[in-house]
Amino acid sequence: MARPRVLITGASSGIGAEFARRFAANGYDLILVARREALLNALRDELAALGANVLVIAKDLSLKTSAKSLYQDVKSCNLTVDVLVNNAGVAYGGAFTAMDTEAVQRMVLLNAATLATLTRLFVTDMVARGSGRILNISSLSAFQAVPSMTLYAATKAFVLSFTEGLAEELRGTGVTVTALCPGLTDTDMVHDIAGGGSMPEVPSFMISDVKTVVKEGYDACVNGEVVRVPGLANQISAMWSQTQPRWLVRTLGGMIGRQLLRP
Repeated sequence: MARPRVLITGASSGIGAEFARRFAANGYDLILVARREALLNALRDELAALGANVLVIAKDLSLKTSAKSLYQDVKSCNLTVDVLVNNAGVAYGGAFTAMDTEAVQRMVLLNAATLATLTRLFVTDMVARGSGRILNISSLSAFQAVPSMTLYAATKAFVLSFTEGLAEELRGTGVTVTALCPGLTDTDMVHDIAGGGSMPEVPSFMISDVKTVVKEGYDACVNGEVVRVPGLANQISAMWSQTQPRWLVRTLGGMIGRQLLRP
């Protein structure tokens, strides 16, 4: 039987690279997409030892045309994508008023627009076949506004809402859509934000292990769950923010955010 194939964006490190290892270990061939080609090639060599066939596509997905270009690259290779993992994303911390306008556009394009466009392109083929899985990487921040990371949280709220709505649209088609909403995870992204001074030092027990997060995401994806929040503490936080008045959640978030933004 032909091996299933997964396409993973943002696959060069962190959560994306660990998803590549998880899928390869479970018998998948892979298409790995990211900007850093050298890291992708090193990961390809690592996964080849697991018997996986790996195609590397170096591409900057923050450009307006990149989603369509990636889809055309895959189609030109005559490859079928059984699972799409929309993991590519960027996070900039600090005051929104201090953000460069190019950084604003980059975050919205990469975290939201490219994700939605890739989903639109690949889901059509999946529905036509009557099978497929889409895994969108959202965040715990999707459940509430996060002053000092205002735009990032907003893009992740989009991903969560988009996933839930699309999951209902696709009910009965054989295609499932899952949103993985991890809290702080031990990745380069989190360390870069912390190193930039936009968040305080976080106790190690509050930072999740990448392998644990990815295992939960993989299980949720293959089981067709719509939303998965890894970790009990994160689940409690998400539930609390959803059951309290919005003004209360917003006010408490604002108090914390203003402390973080102080010079």
